[in-house]
Parts: sequence; C-alpha cells; structure tokens
Amino acid sequence: MYISSESDQEFQFNFLTDENGAMTIFGLFVFVVMIFVSAVAVDVANLMAARNQLQVAADTAAHAALYFRDTNDEDAAKAKAVELASAGMPVLVYGEVLSTDDVQFGTWDFDAQAFSADSTSRTAVMVTTRRLSERSNSIASYLFQFAGKSDWDVITSAVFTTYKPTCFREGFVADDVVDIQSNNGYSNGFCIHSNEYVSVNLNNTFEPGTVVSMPNMDEIDLPQSGFENNDGLQAALRSGVYRLRIINKLDGIIAGLAVGSDKYIPDYITSDEPVVILGGHTLDEDDFIPGRIHTMHCTGAGKVTISPTVPLTEIVFVSDCEVKFGAGTILQDVVIATTDTGATSMNSPASFQIGRDDNCAEGGGAQLLSLGGMDFAAGLKMFGGQIIAKGDVEFSAEANGIEGASIISASTISGTSNMEMAFCGTGMEDNFEAEYFRLAG
Repeated sequence: MYISSESDQEFQFNFLTDENGAMTIFGLFVFVVMIFVSAVAVDVANLMAARNQLQVAADTAAHAALYFRDTNDEDAAKAKAVELASAGMPVLVYGEVLSTDDVQFGTWDFDAQAFSADSTSRTAVMVTTRRLSERSNSIASYLFQFAGKSDWDVITSAVFTTYKPTCFREGFVADDVVDIQSNNGYSNGFCIHSNEYVSVNLNNTFEPGTVVSMPNMDEIDLPQSGFENNDGLQAALRSGVYRLRIINKLDGIIAGLAVGSDKYIPDYITSDEPVVILGGHTLDEDDFIPGRIHTMHCTGAGKVTISPTVPLTEIVFVSDCEVKFGAGTILQDVVIATTDTGATSMNSPASFQIGRDDNCAEGGGAQLLSLGGMDFAAGLKMFGGQIIAKGDVEFSAEANGIEGASIISASTISGTSNMEMAFCGTGMEDNFEAEYFRLAG
C-alpha cells in the first residue's frame, strides 16, 4: 500500500487552493461579453445611421415637393420629390426608397398636429421613405441574424407645410438697408427687417412685441447712446435672414394682372376683359370703370398722372408708365402696377392715402407694385396698404395714421421722421404674398 509522504500532501493542498490562471477564465468571459455587446452596437449603429439617412431623404423630398407644387401640378411636384430622394439615395445602391405613391399633398392642422390628405392642396405635403423587405432594400443585420433576425424594415416620414412670415404681412422688409430716422412709433406686432442692417436714429419707440431683425443684430447702425434714446429697441432685436420670394414673383404677378389671371385678380373685379386706356397723360375717376382691369401703354414722356377728386375704388390698373399720384389721392380696393424700372416709377406729392381708413376692417386695402423704385412726399398714409418694389422705396416725414402697412423692397427702404406704424393683423386680405416652407410641428 502506498502511503503519501508529507510533500505529497503539501502538493495536493496547494493544487486545491492555487488561484493562478483564474483571471484567464474571467478574461475569456469578459471578452465574449464584449464581442456580443460590440456586435449589438454595430447592428444598432447601422440601423440608426440608415434611419437618419432615410429621414434626411424624406425631409429633402418633402421640401422639394411643396416648393414645386407652388407653381406646378401635383404629378410634377411628386416627380421632383422622387428625383431629389433618388439623388441622395441612388436606386442602384439603396433600392426604391421613395415612389410617387409615397408623396401625399394635403393640409396640416397645427392645433391637432395632424395631416389630412387632399390632392388639390398646395399647403402641406407628407413624404414617407421606406426600406422594406418587400422592396428588397431592408437593412441587413449582423449579429441578430444568428438569432433569426436577418434584416430590419425602416420607415420614416416628413410633413412640410407653408406659412407666411408676419414681417411680410405688416412691416418693412428690404433686401438692402432699412433706414429710419427720428421720433417714430412702432406698435406691438410691427416688424422691421433688413437682409443687410437696420439704421435707426433717435427718439423712436418700439412697443413690446415689435421686431427689428437683420442677419447680425450687432450690426445695427445707431448713434451714440442709441439704445437709451430708442425705447424698446434692444428688446425688439432679432437675428435672421429672409429670402424675398415675392420679389421673384413680381414680374409674373404684374403680367397676370394685365390678362385677368384668376390667381392674382381680386374679388371686386367682375370681368377679366381688360379696358385699354388710349392716350392722355392725366387720368381721374371718369377714366376708370369699377370692377374692371385697365391697361395703358405710355409713349413719349412715358408718364401718367392719376388724380381723382374722389376715392378711386375697385379697379386694377397695369401700365409701363411712370405713375404719379395727385395730391390728396385716395385708393380703396385698388391695385396699381407698373413695369417701369425708373427710380421714381411711382411717386406722389403730399397727402397720398393707400387704403380705406376703416380701423382695420376687412376690405378697402390697396396694393402698389413696381419693377422700379417709389418716392412719396410727406403725409403718406396706409390703411391695409401694400407696396412692393424692385427698387428703393422712400417716403418723407409725418407718415401718420398708419394702420396695416406692408412695404417690401428688393433694394432699400428709407423713411424719415414722425411716423406712427400701427399693427392691424386684419384688413390685409388682398395683399400679394409668397409661401414659405417649414417642417410641421
């Protein structure tokens, strides 16, 4: 019989209690877990990256669809959306992520945050991008395929809707400088915007809710102690840029007015057949027929004076003339447009009134459109009035009693002193506006 020696017993005890190599087993366990977690992370990261890419494609396509729907039919707008999505995610690489059936026009309820399909609408669009197994372009998995999940279906959607910036409804908006002088008052809601900078002198008052914006609000042009002597100005400052889309539409609007296009003619016009005014350099109320469109071609000096003795109402006048308004002229439910490109393509001496003084009631407004500039002397009044010009717009002192004023210039806007700009929010129904686009929500 073998009897263990003392050394054998010591060896057996050391073998049973020896911990050498234990960390190797634990390390293998940690390594396996890390591989598993890393593989899951790869699958999740791949899935999230694919989803983000699909979302970008949906956003891009939705914006393009609504933008093109503004001037094109439904089919053309849908085709443009598919074209943009395919440019970012080529079919040969990603399969068909967007078809025309995935583009729906409709309306967006801001209160309910809900989209309703309506193929005739131009105000909202929903675009849905898809990577699906049934389209043979689903997202492949890596680790999860060993658990029986070989791919993932991913669907994203985007809703774009139109909106009209408040600055373009009531305010001064210029692509170049807006220059206002002293002793002017601006009420809650009124907006002053320049795509360059705003220049302000002294002793102006900006009520809470007024907006003064430009790309960099630090570039506002002020005299020393300008904020201290312009009450409310600092609180009104904002940074921002607007693309003046309505200016790009101006040629088309004037051309449409001349031929009686339903898209531009106001409701008070009862016939789309233009009345041609021949000859004469001075026109009054007897030269116009209420409810009609009037056109005039200028020869020689290329100027016409409109000087009615009573308010001119319910007419559209389109010409290529420089248009001068007589002192005291009042326009109510009137559109006057000219293709003249001169610096003073529309002008007036003192006391020119655009729109009816009706305390912001519906109707009664007037719109002046020009491919040139405009210059108005002291006493300009606007009541639901709109001025759109490719050139400079200048007006002199004491533009008082203004309720509902929109001035848009592709160049500069210059106003002097003692103006009172009141915000209506109503009574601007016939203004010409361009749609802007943003994600709904």
